[in-house]
Amino acid sequence: MTMSPYVRRMRALVGHDLLLLPSVTVVPRDAEGRVLLVRRADDGQWAAIGGMLEPGERPEDAARRETLEEAGVEVVLRGILVVVGGPGYVITYPNGDVVAYMSAVYLAEVAHGTPRGDGLETTDAAWFTLAEMDELDLGASTRLMFEEARHLL
Repeated sequence: MTMSPYVRRMRALVGHDLLLLPSVTVVPRDAEGRVLLVRRADDGQWAAIGGMLEPGERPEDAARRETLEEAGVEVVLRGILVVVGGPGYVITYPNGDVVAYMSAVYLAEVAHGTPRGDGLETTDAAWFTLAEMDELDLGASTRLMFEEARHLL
């Protein structure tokens, strides 16, 4: 995964210390109630679609951008499902960078396109029922987010 120019500038100032990054997560659902997930290229785990906002970017625009980039589909956002953050969303990357994500989680529907991995950040995209997700190799923050939002799905 590539580092944004903004984060690169911040890292030059703070080194590996904690950065709080606003982000978005997108939960596309289909007519059968399944959720679209992507397989991460870096660790092979399944994850919710999402990423950080760029400076000046509206959260809704970031949600649509991330979904198109990571899963190859355009979505219609149906509202904010939940906002998550806290200790379960702090990640230490292999290079030592520490990040705390606070994410607005959007419910969405696919409007155009066929889900697919982008070959850079993601290698696959697929639909899963909530029951199937219990058996998947999910990233810890994705699993936590779905536990926190399950009653809303």
